[in-house]
Amino acid sequence: MEDTPSPSPDPSPIPDSPPQDSAPQDSAPQDPLPGDPSDMPGRPPPRFQVNRIVMADVFGWLAAGWADYRRGGVASLSYGLIFVVVGYGLTIGLVQLDMAYLISPMIGGFLLVGPILGIGLCEISRTLERGNPPSLPTALLAFRRNGFHIMTAGLVLMIFMMIWVRIAVLIFAITFPYTSISWHNMVTHALTSLDGAIFLVLGTAVGAGFAVLAFVFGVISLPLMLDRKEDIFTAASVSLRTVRLNRRPLMGWAAIIVLFIGGGLATAYVGLIVTMPLIGHATWHAYRSMVTPLVEPEPATEP
Repeated sequence: MEDTPSPSPDPSPIPDSPPQDSAPQDSAPQDPLPGDPSDMPGRPPPRFQVNRIVMADVFGWLAAGWADYRRGGVASLSYGLIFVVVGYGLTIGLVQLDMAYLISPMIGGFLLVGPILGIGLCEISRTLERGNPPSLPTALLAFRRNGFHIMTAGLVLMIFMMIWVRIAVLIFAITFPYTSISWHNMVTHALTSLDGAIFLVLGTAVGAGFAVLAFVFGVISLPLMLDRKEDIFTAASVSLRTVRLNRRPLMGWAAIIVLFIGGGLATAYVGLIVTMPLIGHATWHAYRSMVTPLVEPEPATEP
């Protein structure tokens, strides 16, 4: 009879390894941004989540903006009409002061200060989103919700515009050193000479650089400051993160803004009655689409 082998002794128990901390998975449609200061050790958690979008979302903003324009009624229409009246007033004033040569740079500068001028349109969309009837006085006083920081942003954009206007005049003086600055000389020389072509290319390149910088730091800054009591630096930081995550769709959005606002200006300002409110309302929906608050700060003060 064979001996039954005795069972081998159990191996020494292996101590359990300490549990590994697993980072919670964020199901929201966003990607982590390398180098984001909020991810650095010792920094507080981010207060805003930046969402990834596609080009179809951009056209959705336009559709939502058009719906707000129709629902806004007299408030949206009157707001657009203000741009037409102010545009004619500035143009006539510059002509009367014999400074018509500033009309073209001022039109370019309009694209720089457009976001602050459209803050009331974001307020109309915000009011409609909450199911309340909008009004023109409330829209015009929208900056009071976060007055100091919104006015600071407006001041920065105005300085941007003034710098651009001075640079445009300087480029003309350098390109045509022996030509006096006037509307007639600017148009004639710019369109009929090689130096004029250089002036147009150089001026367009410099103006585009200013516009890109203003867009990157301002694409959602003003709606964010209107909606929540944030300072200009936080809003600009969130705007920069938004552009970093959504470069291609926002390039398309920037092109649409130039196309619509440029079209409104090209119709002797009349088209701004529609195009400026449309872009202003769509900007609110762009902000709501790309930025999700993660905490509830102190609400902004109502006007």
